[in-house]
Amino acid sequence: MSIMDYNGAAIIAMKGKNCVAIASDRRFGVQAQTISTDFDKIFEMGPRLYIGLAGLATDVQTVSQRLKFRLNLYELRENRRIKPKTFMSMVSNLLYERRFGPYFAEPVIAGLDPKTHAPYIASMDLIGCPMVTDDFVVSGTCSEQMYGMCESLWEPNLEPDDLFETISQALLNAVDRDAVSGWGAIVHIIEQDKVTTRTLKARMD
Repeated sequence: MSIMDYNGAAIIAMKGKNCVAIASDRRFGVQAQTISTDFDKIFEMGPRLYIGLAGLATDVQTVSQRLKFRLNLYELRENRRIKPKTFMSMVSNLLYERRFGPYFAEPVIAGLDPKTHAPYIASMDLIGCPMVTDDFVVSGTCSEQMYGMCESLWEPNLEPDDLFETISQALLNAVDRDAVSGWGAIVHIIEQDKVTTRTLKARMD
């Protein structure tokens, strides 16, 4: 078994019309044994900026804390909110520094630019190679299933409510086909004036 599959995870970020969504499952397990169903894999890095981390649970927590530390230093020094693109470079830099003994975490970033409110999504591998797209990015143990669902359901310029429905259906249907992720989900819809967070019930078997 790959170390990346040890705890299991499923994370998706999607672009909509002037909004972005990021969703993850809630399971924390050790291989096939489920330990809890309220494990956070998505972390708030700003009012309109979130990062999801899939991989080894200990590294997920370590990377999120180190990123929060660097982010606080940046915002103190610059005296302004970080742009999602700049934050992506910060994450990439943190991971690439440790490339010879990497953190086993694959990030997904979703946010709105503080000034232009342009939606931004990106994902990375565990040594920080970025992939920026205009539709959706996925990370976790059931990436193939999530790609398949997203390719089927996603459309350009989705309104916030339609984006919520699309990302929720894509995630819930993908984790049903993966033994080490699922057990509930959480979805954040990020708009210019608000962030809506919803917790979804999922299969528990």
